[in-house]
Amino acid sequence: MTKRFVLKLSGQAIAGGDTFGFDSDRVTHLATEVLAARAAGAEIAVVIGGGNVFRGNRSEEWGIDRVEADNIGMLGTVINAVLLRSRLTTLGEYDVRLMTAIPINNLAEPYIRLRALRHLAKGSIVVLACGNGQPFTTTDYPAVQRAIELGAHGLLVAKNGADGIYDADPNKVPTARPFERLGYQEAIDRQLRVMDQSAFVLARDHRLPLHVFDIDPPRCGGRDLPQYAGRNGGQLSRCRLRAIVSRCGWIQSPPASYSIRTVTAAQTAW
Repeated sequence: MTKRFVLKLSGQAIAGGDTFGFDSDRVTHLATEVLAARAAGAEIAVVIGGGNVFRGNRSEEWGIDRVEADNIGMLGTVINAVLLRSRLTTLGEYDVRLMTAIPINNLAEPYIRLRALRHLAKGSIVVLACGNGQPFTTTDYPAVQRAIELGAHGLLVAKNGADGIYDADPNKVPTARPFERLGYQEAIDRQLRVMDQSAFVLARDHRLPLHVFDIDPPRCGGRDLPQYAGRNGGQLSRCRLRAIVSRCGWIQSPPASYSIRTVTAAQTAW
């Protein structure tokens, strides 16, 4: 049985070490990770954020309406999605479908669930932009929503520099304790900020497995990865996503006692 996953990438992942903007090497790394997961036999859809372009919660700072600010943020996800699609094509993958929740016919297809399912079944990589087309949400909630709609075996949440879920910010609290497994209700009660609370509630109600991992461990990114040009899989064997979709059998049948799991570097080492 082919495994299907939705990968959640933040705008910060596109920006690399900066708060805003774009990092060419990081985009290449992310594209290579997606190719690696597909090469492992998985069907992959990517929900991409736009925080590196504009954040809706900055509306007051800019003196604009929150709905308009969220509209700008949704357009930022389109910029990131086109950039990711272009880099995937440069690496030799031409079967990439960009679908948007807001119609932008000259750039992408409108998101239609049955059409997205058909693309995935045919082996296409599907990139999803504009969230769910509505204001007042980040792309966390739409990522869960799309994973449920598309019947994904799990939602893979790529974090930057944090290999898992902690009871506090490990960058600020040296004694922060990591969780290997965590129930959604506990994450909600603790107000953990791995994702938005509304996303946790939706995932809990539909029993969607959620797997958190560091998108950029040692030797997974870097300038040597673009040597893969869509035909030579040698470089892909070092990528985290390939290991996750290839080795983690629990993704298809998660224990009922928890719904969030941390995927550490050790668990995905080859």
